[in-house]
Order: sequence, then structure tokens, then C-alpha cells
Amino acid sequence: MKWQTTQQLKQLLCHLVEYPSISGTEAEVLLAQYITEQLCTLDYFRENNKFVQLHPTGDGRYFVTALVKKAEQVRDTVILISHFDVVDVQDYGAWKDAAFSPEKLTERFYEQKQQLPSDVQADMEEGEWLFGRGVMDMKCGLALHMSLIEQACQGKFEGNLLLLTVPDEEVSSVGMRAAVPILVEMAEKYGLTYRLVLNSEPMFTRYPGDKANYIYTGSIGKVLPGFYCYGKETHVGEPFAGLNANFMVAQIANELEFNTDFCEVFSGEVSPPPTNLLQTDLKEEYSVQIPHRAVTLFNLFLQKRSLDDVTNSLIAIAKRAAKRIEERYNDEASRFAKLEKWAPKPLSVNVFTFSELRKKAVEMVGLERIEQLEASVLSTETAKDEREKTIKLVDRLAMLCKDFAPMIVLFYAPPYYPAVNASSDPLVQRLVAKLQKYAQEKHGISLVQQHYFGGISDLSYVGLQQSSSSLRALTDNMPVWNRGYHLPFDALAKFQVPVLNVGPVGRDAHQWTERLNVRFAFETVKEWLEYTIKEVFAR
Repeated sequence: MKWQTTQQLKQLLCHLVEYPSISGTEAEVLLAQYITEQLCTLDYFRENNKFVQLHPTGDGRYFVTALVKKAEQVRDTVILISHFDVVDVQDYGAWKDAAFSPEKLTERFYEQKQQLPSDVQADMEEGEWLFGRGVMDMKCGLALHMSLIEQACQGKFEGNLLLLTVPDEEVSSVGMRAAVPILVEMAEKYGLTYRLVLNSEPMFTRYPGDKANYIYTGSIGKVLPGFYCYGKETHVGEPFAGLNANFMVAQIANELEFNTDFCEVFSGEVSPPPTNLLQTDLKEEYSVQIPHRAVTLFNLFLQKRSLDDVTNSLIAIAKRAAKRIEERYNDEASRFAKLEKWAPKPLSVNVFTFSELRKKAVEMVGLERIEQLEASVLSTETAKDEREKTIKLVDRLAMLCKDFAPMIVLFYAPPYYPAVNASSDPLVQRLVAKLQKYAQEKHGISLVQQHYFGGISDLSYVGLQQSSSSLRALTDNMPVWNRGYHLPFDALAKFQVPVLNVGPVGRDAHQWTERLNVRFAFETVKEWLEYTIKEVFAR
């Protein structure tokens, strides 16, 4: 057995982390190949090599599946999902060279412990911690799943196990979105009935200093609303002859950042408020012309709220910001007029959705020209990511419609993560109750059920808990929808499976102090996963 002891699993984890699989890099591809090669060393897959596959995502990357069939007639299957991409390591500073060498970095951190934050030092006094990019998010989960697959190869479980590990979870979930149709095909091809999708993302703290241990029966949703602002160009010496778009987006940020009206509460769980992820003007070089085009993007979490409701609330935010812009401009222009003896004209700011803007553009120049313009943008911007392409499309249409400026345009950029919640599923309820009892009696640990995993995960693409028609507010206002970004709605409708997340204890995901509690992960959590799978197959 290769991946069963704590030391074996730690060694496997270190090998996985040594691949610097930052989303979109060559190492992300190489790691998929390495995982496949490692799985193929198991005797079961030497004899059944068709059950281990590298699948293309369509953009040069791959996801991996590995199926262990208990017997030809056995249908019940547990899917183990994980991701193997990580975020970049710029935040490591002087330690950047060791970010993908967990043992080396950990040794250096213990030697220089006094330079670390106090909460990190406190953790290091207790237990065995391993540092490095990806050790908790989420190559530990992948290592645990490979361990479970090895056990299944030895006949330990009474059903089938299917490992799925994907790239790009940290960006747009290209891997998982490509995997769903393949999972549907595999169920038909190999006679599989999916009973549970089991993820092992690490436990996320709900607040600083949170020490509770969680299991998750769902995953939080997310949209990425954007606000494009088109003001009016002018020289810096005549600011009241124009309108600065940076000033406009600042008013939107002031309205939306930390706005708890967008927080949802479900069974005592509160979703975090929106926060800004990008804010920039669209000037391409320095000049003394004011920036009159700017854009901002916000992270917005979802639980049960409909996209129609969210869109209406965001439009209300944009209209409030427009009113503030008008009031501030008109007030300051009036004051300046008293100094210069000048008669200012009142300012009015329009608010549109992207679909409304596009309709106006079509009315102005015709559908054929708009489609040609959109195709041109998408073909010439191939090196840009989906958010940059989205902004470019909005910008080009807005420039056609500049007669409506000043204006604010609400749009959505990829990715979209649907909220998923399996808390009411009978199997999930039984598993949670059993595992909570087992963890308390066996390990003296209280496991707290959380209905939504707060770190965002690929569990969002297990099924679809709202109809495709209810997503029109999103799809109509996402410029790249079905132009490089989409959801496989037909496959999602067939992939209705309960979900559960049982994962290790880690700290500081996406920070230079990212760390994993090694013994807890490879002893305690390993037992929890084994127990959970056995209970799924129990009659």
C-alpha cells in the first residue's frame, strides 16, 4: 500500500505541491499527467487501464477520472471530487522560492518562528503543521482521495469509487464544467448510479479565531456583477466640462462595499457582504484628459436569493450612485459658478443593464453590425481572460452609444457559481448524524454542520437547483455567455446528486501562511472519509 500511513500521505502531498500548478500554467497540465501516472501504478489500474483517463477541457488543460468498480453488476457509486490548481505565490515575498517546497518552507518557518504572526506561532506550538501553497487548498484533499482509491482497489468498500480531480477551480471552474457531461456519459457507459458527491475542501473559519470543526452539506453561490461607467471627456483644466468615470465608480463602491443588505441568512448562517475585486479606468496611456470610462467588479455571494431579485437590487444601487453623482456635481458646480460667474448646466446620469445597452446599440446600427463587432472583439482578444473580454465588449458597445452618456451599465462577468444545498436530502441527513456521532465517540470532536461551504467550490456544478429560465437575468446581461463561457445545462439537469464536504483543518487559504494540520488530516479526517463512504454503501 503506497498512500495509507501518515508519512506516506505527507510524502504524496509534498510531491503534489512540488508541481507549481498555478491556474493557467504549464505545471497545471503536468500535474494532471503526474496524477494519472501515479494512479496507473496501482495493480487494479494496470489490469483495467481504461478506467483511468485524462480528459481534455478544450483549452489545453485536462481533468482526471479514475473509476474502481466493485463488480460488474454493482451500480452504487461515490464520486470523490477535488481540484489541483492553486493561486499564485507573489504574497510569499522573501519565502517565494520555497512556496512549493513544503518541507523546506516549514523548516524555515520553524527556524524563523518569531517573524510569523502570533496566531501562526500559536498553531505551531500545537500539533504538526505543514506550510506551502496548496497544502490545504486543496492538494491534501486530493491525496486523501488517492488513498481512498487505493483502498477501493483492494476491495475495501461495498460500492464503486470514482475519483475526479480538475484544474481551474480557482479561476472559472473550466475543469468541473467540462467534467459534468463526461460524468453523465460514464454513468450510462459503465452502469453507475451516483449516490453521493464527496468533496474534501478544507474547513474554513467563519470568523477570525474560529476553532470549530465543520462538515458542509452545500456550497455557497457567487456572481460577479460589474458596473461600467461612461462619463464625459475633458481637459483637467476644465473638470466641470466633463465627468470623471473614476469618480463615478467610486460612488458605486461606496454604495456596495460591505453592504449588508446583500447578506443572506439561512439557518443561522450569514453570507459575507459584497466586496470589490477590480476597479480601474480604461485609459491606455497617461494624459491630462480625465478618464471618462471606468469599470468595477464585485464579488457577491448567494444562498437562496434569485438572480432577478439580485439584479433589481444592483440596479437600485446604480441608481442611488447616479443620484449621488448628480447631486455632488451639481452642488460643486454651483459653488464654482459663484467664483467664476458661470452658469452650469444640470447633470443627469442614465442607468442601463447590458441587455438594454445592447438593444440600443442594435437600434442605432443594426444587429448584423453589432454581431460583427462582438465577433471582432472576441477574435482579437484571444489572449485576454473572460473578465477582460467582458469589459471590452461592454466598452465597445458603450462607445457606440455615447450619446446616452453619462451612464452606468450593469453587467455580469464570469464565473457564475450556483448555490447548492443538500441539507434536506435523507442520505445526507443520515450521514451527517452518523459522522457527528462517530467523531464525538471515536475522537472526542464535535462536528458542526454548515449548510454552505463558504470558500466557493466545484460542488456548485452538481445539479442545478434552479431552472435555466430563472437565470435569464444573468445570461442576458453576461456579454460572453455562449461566446466562450457557458454552463452545460442539459448535463446538469441529469446530474442531480446529493453533496457533502468532509475535509481537513487548515488555516489561511490564499495567504503566505497557508498551512495544514498534518496528523489531523491524515489520521482523523482519513478515518472520517472511510467511515462516510462505508455508510453510503450500508444497507
